[in-house]
Amino acid sequence: MFVVIDDNAGFCFGVVKAIDAAERQLEGGKGLYCLGDIVHNNEEVRRLKKMGLTVIEHQDLGRLPGATVLIRAHGEPPSTYSIARRMGINLIDATCPIVLALQKKIRNGYETMRSLGGQVVIFGKQGHAEVVGLTGQTDGSAIVVSSPNDIDAIDFTKPIRLYSQTTMSREDYSALVARIESRIAAARIADPDFVAFNTICSRVANRAVQLELFARGVHLLLFVSGQNSSNGRYLFEYCRKVQPNTHMISSPDQVKADWLAGVERIGITGATSTPRWLMEEVKSKISSLESFRQKVKV
Repeated sequence: MFVVIDDNAGFCFGVVKAIDAAERQLEGGKGLYCLGDIVHNNEEVRRLKKMGLTVIEHQDLGRLPGATVLIRAHGEPPSTYSIARRMGINLIDATCPIVLALQKKIRNGYETMRSLGGQVVIFGKQGHAEVVGLTGQTDGSAIVVSSPNDIDAIDFTKPIRLYSQTTMSREDYSALVARIESRIAAARIADPDFVAFNTICSRVANRAVQLELFARGVHLLLFVSGQNSSNGRYLFEYCRKVQPNTHMISSPDQVKADWLAGVERIGITGATSTPRWLMEEVKSKISSLESFRQKVKV
């Protein structure tokens, strides 16, 4: 049996930046609060909590005057910064540069649409932390679309500016663009004003191609991810289409011994929110299970 960890798996640079910022603060013995889980991976969140990180929600900001609070890679709406200034909170802003650029782009699009009587549409998961930050750039007026079939809230007779959450599927986004164009054509708008921006993170988009090659080279694929990771669910489903013998797990304890029977080559990969150390632990778990199986055979 041969076990290999995907060289391209692990944290994206936005998550690395946020975790590095948290570790620097915590290693100095200073307290640190984080607005929501710093990453959609329970094992990594537990590790940082042991170092002293305290996870809070937005309603807690009003009770923490003068505290130090980390803004995670997903970003925040303008209202969060306003509350922090009012409460004298020291913010460590670890918003991913790609998300930050998207926020600014959406704000500019919103100003344009407001002057033209148009709409900002965001393709993303309703309630997702990044989407909350993005809709905040439009004073909450953006229309959030979760799938290519979810477009009835859009007025196709008015100007439209379309953006995507950075971790969405490129294929689904293309399908959404085509669906909107079809509806505009059906409405017979003489001079349609529809612009779709390519705002999906290239690392997420490229991961699908990398994963296809990796998944084809193994007989069993273990996809390590937090259950609440949007990126993880998308990439897991992609892997399963390529390699049907794919299982999603969030911890080494979820590896089942019967998965290993008769398997020659096992691959381990994960979402952009999955730490490398956790994939290494999964590999160790596989080794221990296989050793036990061999002893039983003897």
